[in-house]
Amino acid sequence: MFHQPVLKNRRTLLERAEKFISDVYFTDCNLRGRLYGESWPVETLASFLSPKRITFPEASKQNFAPYKIGDTFGPTWWTCWFKVTLNIPQSWRGKEVHLLWECDGEAMVWRHEQPVQGLTKEGEKTSYILSECLRDEEPHSVTLYVEMACNGLFGAGQGSMIAAPDPNRTFSVQKAELGVFNRDVQELLTDFEMLVDIVKELGEGEQRGFQALFTVNEMVNLCDPSDPSSFASARTLAHKFFSQKNGESQHTVHAMGHCHIDSAWLWPYEETIRKCGRSWVTVIRLMEKNPEFVFTCSQAQQFHWVKKWYPGLFSQIQHFVKKGQFVPVGGTWVEMDGNLPSGESMVRQFLEGQRFFYQEFGSYCKEFWLPDTFGYSAQLPQIMQGSGISHFLTQKLSWNLVNTFPHNTFFWEGINGSKVLTHFPPGNSYEMKGKVEDLIKTVKNNKDKGRANHSAALFGFGDGGGGPTQLMLDRLQRVQDTDGLPKVQMSTPDHLFSQLKAESDLLCTWTGELFLELHNGTYTTEAQIKRGNRQCETLLHDVEIASSLALCRGRTFPYPVEKLQELWRLLLLNQFHDVIPGSCIELVVEDALRYYEGIHRCVSCQKHTANDSSVCHCSGTFHRYLWCTFYTGIKIGKPRLCITLQADGTVLMENGILQTVVNKDGTLASLRLVHANREAISDGCNGNQFVMFDDVPLFWDAWDVMDYHLQTRKPVLEVVKPVHVVSSDGLRSVVSLTLRISDKSTITQEIIMDAMCPYIKFNTEVKWAESHKFLKVEFPVRVHSSHATYEIQFGHLQRPTHRNTSWDWARFEVWGHKWADLSEHNFGVALLNDCKYGYSVHKNTMTLSLLRAPKSPDANADMGTHHFTYAIMPHSGSFQDSSVIQCAYNLNFPLRLIQSCPDTVAWSAFSVSHPAVILETIKQAEDRKESLVVRLYESHGSSVTVTLRTALHVREAWHCDLMERQDGTKPILITSDGIILQFSPFQIVSLLLVL
Repeated sequence: MFHQPVLKNRRTLLERAEKFISDVYFTDCNLRGRLYGESWPVETLASFLSPKRITFPEASKQNFAPYKIGDTFGPTWWTCWFKVTLNIPQSWRGKEVHLLWECDGEAMVWRHEQPVQGLTKEGEKTSYILSECLRDEEPHSVTLYVEMACNGLFGAGQGSMIAAPDPNRTFSVQKAELGVFNRDVQELLTDFEMLVDIVKELGEGEQRGFQALFTVNEMVNLCDPSDPSSFASARTLAHKFFSQKNGESQHTVHAMGHCHIDSAWLWPYEETIRKCGRSWVTVIRLMEKNPEFVFTCSQAQQFHWVKKWYPGLFSQIQHFVKKGQFVPVGGTWVEMDGNLPSGESMVRQFLEGQRFFYQEFGSYCKEFWLPDTFGYSAQLPQIMQGSGISHFLTQKLSWNLVNTFPHNTFFWEGINGSKVLTHFPPGNSYEMKGKVEDLIKTVKNNKDKGRANHSAALFGFGDGGGGPTQLMLDRLQRVQDTDGLPKVQMSTPDHLFSQLKAESDLLCTWTGELFLELHNGTYTTEAQIKRGNRQCETLLHDVEIASSLALCRGRTFPYPVEKLQELWRLLLLNQFHDVIPGSCIELVVEDALRYYEGIHRCVSCQKHTANDSSVCHCSGTFHRYLWCTFYTGIKIGKPRLCITLQADGTVLMENGILQTVVNKDGTLASLRLVHANREAISDGCNGNQFVMFDDVPLFWDAWDVMDYHLQTRKPVLEVVKPVHVVSSDGLRSVVSLTLRISDKSTITQEIIMDAMCPYIKFNTEVKWAESHKFLKVEFPVRVHSSHATYEIQFGHLQRPTHRNTSWDWARFEVWGHKWADLSEHNFGVALLNDCKYGYSVHKNTMTLSLLRAPKSPDANADMGTHHFTYAIMPHSGSFQDSSVIQCAYNLNFPLRLIQSCPDTVAWSAFSVSHPAVILETIKQAEDRKESLVVRLYESHGSSVTVTLRTALHVREAWHCDLMERQDGTKPILITSDGIILQFSPFQIVSLLLVL
């Protein structure tokens, strides 16, 4: 073809090519307008509405009424089922035939009583392929069912995505027809699109970009949209460009299909089940056509759901897992929050997840997969390693608000010295689309250039599900090895990490927590969920201990294996990274609280109806054996307790260890550690001061609290009922008070001093009806230290109390578990709690975060009555030597009294010879009825030798990992004194005791 050369103006040629494939401009004459040819109406279209999510067999038996395109239905969270009968024209023989379906909900196509395809406009899936090449022997008359959820890919937010759902939203189907799909047009469109994007992404300074520009311009010259015979020459030009290869040193992108599905977020748990079905059945269809396609998928809970609800689909998944295309990853029950679950909960996430993956797919996961969570505990590397995992992939730290994390590929070292090879995809996304932009970002953003020449690119619609599309695969296929772009290969996590490990000599190490400088409001939001989590963690801990000891005392005791697994899985589900943080809609909160209530009811053996997901029919034996307490190790003299109401209305309380003066408003004017003669409250200040803050973040309402909220501090000063004595009986003294926060909210508090107790408790009830406010309690203490210490899973860590650097400033609100401590040499103060996670220690003021009041995505978040307890504990010496850790356990694990036979002889099942080592867990071993697993950890940060003594008859003792796999190389010698164990700082030790 000859044509007169013209000045190659970049802008005009680029826009010419863009308009040639536009779906908005010139579609009457451009290439995009030829994507579909003839169309044909469906024969009949009928529907019925259901307020519940029902199975296909139930739906197919319903009465369907005629439906007209455009008619609305709803409301939100209902389901509309459609029955679609089709009659494909005989003249379409040899053509690719699609059902075109566009609606504003999420849909699933059912054919022959099986799910076959997900349809979501937001996920670019608006057609179902009826035939790739219609043959005479194929049925031309077809009946399909379409199950449509009355919600979008991201729920049904009113006004914005994260707003509370609109309960009255209506939905409709905008298109339902047959169409002839022109595959050759689609292939050519993909060529054009990738070349146009190369021009735009490489920019004016790149020679390769101009080569792409000239190529795409020549393709427009050659291609006549109305003449398919012209397509081949245009495609030849594109192929020539894409075939020009890279050099050997080019960065390699490991492309992996992905479909991150939040187990609950802007939709309830039940809708997630259908999201998994819709997304994964679509993935299976892609695998059938693309044998090179690899898809990674995490969260054992979601596989468990699909196995139950879509058994046929699950069998197909198992088939493609064996082929190596469908790759289970992560090893956990759900992608849990990385901060708030207890250490034992994190162990159980891996235990339940890894065992499920092994039982269903024959292998354990090799990598921990947590793309989207709000920070990462410094104890995770050890827990990973103990679960058979040495690789970690995540992405969320790229959301840091203040500081840019300096690495994408590095070794992450935990508080005990354990290291895991860690990778953050440099493209800063776990839902790429296979575009040139994604590949360029991956190379440019790589912060470890020269150290690591391999990166992951996770492609597919995510968060709300959807997953990869054929178009994404086609895009990536075009640029596998194209000059000017990184090399691209379809890969697996195992292959990626093998490549990273092979070149890891120059990688850096990051020690300690991976702190996300955003979403720090999630330590406090939805306080009832936090309380339910802590209480159920405690309860299941106690049930397992009690059941284990009952089993040892009487071998006929039926250890409730299945029931405990069911309850643990409910608890683990609620630890998903948008549930326990409170960043979810009200429907999810209701589900979570119902699950917590179900755990409590099951333990107390109350029966439920069969349709309750927390149904319990346990053996009725749990409650007979519940007990738990922790020895504080404090040496004290004769009990002494007194309380005095003074003339000025203040109250003096003493117990021989502590002496405190309580003001009329409940604040502490003084808190003295008697034996050390040390005052704990800072001069001129009051402890137990409630303070309110304005709490309006930039966007992520339930997620974020911004640093500027600190400028809005207002003490709660209005006294409704001043301090007065409630009781004092020689063992416990109680005073009470009531404060008014506003005309809508109040605080009622009992301040409790127990005989021989080294801390003062504050039992608190808050009636809370605020909007965008933050309630905290402050203790300005007479301690000077540059760092405070916070409990984390199986240990603790320090954070600065100053704000010297931007990294320090970004930690203005941090997380911790049962305690935080501020100490100088030989004296300190600890702040304990029974269900809170947000802290701040700035200079000498210790602050516990109590309640927030965001309005999205839950418009009623935290409204209502709250109960919680915190405590203040001054101490001499270090917090380790002063039993702060044991006291925090006591506050969270109250003594449980049980009835016993009159002739019962007192006995102690286990004891540990050194207070640094905590005996955390006693449970029956998985799959071994005659064995117990005992888990201990070193809590002080020291190396120590201890003796574990037991009254049980133990025949053998072995070390095991967190998966309870026996280490045959490490038998343990059982001596007359007990079992001798060596601990390094913060080490977790699991023992398998054969009875």
